[in-house]
Amino acid sequence: MFKHVVIVGVGLIGGSFALGLKAAGLAQRITGVGRGAANLKRAVELGVIDDIAADESIYGEADFILIATPVGQMAKVMAQVAPLLKSGAVITDGGSTKVDVTGLARAHFGEKLAQFVPAHPIAGAELSGVEAARVGLYQGKKVVIAALPETAPEGVEKVRAAWAACGAKIFEMTPAQHDATFAAVSHLPHLLAFALVDDIAERPEADLLFQYAASGFRDFTRIAASSVEMWRDIAVANREALLTEMDAYMAALTRMRRMLAAGDGEALAAVFANARHAREAWLASIEKNEPPAPKDHEA
Repeated sequence: MFKHVVIVGVGLIGGSFALGLKAAGLAQRITGVGRGAANLKRAVELGVIDDIAADESIYGEADFILIATPVGQMAKVMAQVAPLLKSGAVITDGGSTKVDVTGLARAHFGEKLAQFVPAHPIAGAELSGVEAARVGLYQGKKVVIAALPETAPEGVEKVRAAWAACGAKIFEMTPAQHDATFAAVSHLPHLLAFALVDDIAERPEADLLFQYAASGFRDFTRIAASSVEMWRDIAVANREALLTEMDAYMAALTRMRRMLAAGDGEALAAVFANARHAREAWLASIEKNEPPAPKDHEA
């Protein structure tokens, strides 16, 4: 059991983590830290956290700290935590990018860097705030731990145990490998959804187009309802890997445009069939709960 857990950012990710620890009986006390007083008050009312931090001194009391803020806020939080972090305490994060976060950790934690365990729960949604938190969010979901060479093994085991208690399955990647992978399968899809909805919204006939948009448009653009602040920070933080993926996607669109312009139905059908087969294989791997091992590539 962790005697005192501090969660910075009690929203979907941090709030669900708190509920998971409570359900597993692993936290004696959970304190919330955040910018929104109303959200923190609601978190106490819902029983997500036990109390609200009065000031920064709370960081010196904790034996486990989760930073669950957008990555753009992490530098400020780390600067506050670093001088107060006590010996033996573990600090981790839930950020969707890892190269920038680990760089910040190196800059701020110094000789305490061994106590920092970079991580990323793969269980987001388009909803945000503590009202979106739920106890089973991480059940069967992946959590990536992107430990640094300096990261203490005992800290990794504590973070692994905490996420496992929430029902998650733990995987490991390097920070660069993580960012390259998620640029392709998470960050790029979000940018595409935002771009499509923005494009439709800016057209003179937007009202008519939205009137006739149905389930296909809804399913494709669901993630465009995600937190603007969070995805702005992710895009900027992982821009190098994301630019690589955008270039590859635009090249694929250009190839398809040539096929379409030429009326080459057979070529289009081959692309569609390959995509359909790949998606079916991916869904089958999820159902079998046998995710393929990540390829070892660096961003």
